[in-house]
Amino acid sequence: MREPEPSHRRAPRAVRIRAWAALAVAGVLVFGGSSAVAAALGGPVVSRGEALAGGRVADGTGTEGAGDAGGGDGDGTPGSASTLPVPGQASAENGAGPDDGADGATDDAGGTGGADDADDAVTSPRTDLGDGLCADPAVAAALQGGADVDVIAAVGGAEAFRSAVVGGNAPCLSLTEPHRVWVVVNKQRALDPIDYWPEPQARAEGVQRTSGGHLRADVAVAVSQLAAAAAAEGAGAVGVNSGFRSYAIQQSTYAGHVGALGRDAADLISARPGHSEHQTGLAVDLVACDRGCGTLERFAGTPQAEWLAANAWRFGFIVRYENGMTAVTGYDWEPWHLRYLGVDLAKAYHDGGFRTLEEFFGLPAAPGYPG
Repeated sequence: MREPEPSHRRAPRAVRIRAWAALAVAGVLVFGGSSAVAAALGGPVVSRGEALAGGRVADGTGTEGAGDAGGGDGDGTPGSASTLPVPGQASAENGAGPDDGADGATDDAGGTGGADDADDAVTSPRTDLGDGLCADPAVAAALQGGADVDVIAAVGGAEAFRSAVVGGNAPCLSLTEPHRVWVVVNKQRALDPIDYWPEPQARAEGVQRTSGGHLRADVAVAVSQLAAAAAAEGAGAVGVNSGFRSYAIQQSTYAGHVGALGRDAADLISARPGHSEHQTGLAVDLVACDRGCGTLERFAGTPQAEWLAANAWRFGFIVRYENGMTAVTGYDWEPWHLRYLGVDLAKAYHDGGFRTLEEFFGLPAAPGYPG
């Protein structure tokens, strides 16, 4: 497949649009005060339990705004661990996860730790991917009580999983279940339920942030591993600009963009409520944090952006909205927006040369909303 144009050669249209949006938000500050800006930028990022308790974050410092509307300048705040449980993330192929690559040391294949050790233990692809797959006891058991990596392993590995989904041979492997790493959310596929809230959540430890920065707990672990490797391999520091956003917060975020830019322009840079990957807890926006954290607008062309494009898959992530793929995804290029698939599926995505999740799973393009 054709490689995307190097990011340093042109600034994405989304950057220019977001710059205008930032000016509009500044106007909100003048006329509406800081509380209005917090709403326009996304509002507090908290767990459901914290929200019910009054919006206090786990470390007792109060609520913080999610910086989806363009990111904030400044030093950021060192990441703190949430008191919520943080499960590990394993690989279906070898039982190892991003934790094995915490120090950023690479193996001979260029991967980190457990993400790439295919020579040590390879699961043979299944050959019985017909109508009987969903009735297979191992698959049924994994779907019933196992982790996502267990399901992928029971099917026969990531490529076998993808083939089953693309071929329509496994209705039990649904791309609509919001708690699965393989869920697909786009302009044609809303979350179900529409107000889905992932739990447990945590912050990425040891990672700076310019917002509340909560993520699904396993994603937070992977972000910590990715950030440590980026620094160890000379790319520089990265920070979390935006993580989980609830349906209500996305309503405010999207409405702010529409008010500043109009609906058509807003749709290129912001998801309508119920259609945002951020609501799954599987998406994170990252910024460069070498001398204080920068903004999303300044991320393209940085060493961190180049490193992420080449290496995010090692930790279970893909760059979700690539350069030149707006006709498929419906969004302008966002080199900062990473989507977590888990180690196995991300490796299959990378190895297959895919550039959109729609193509990876054989789905139609989603450039616009229904109707």
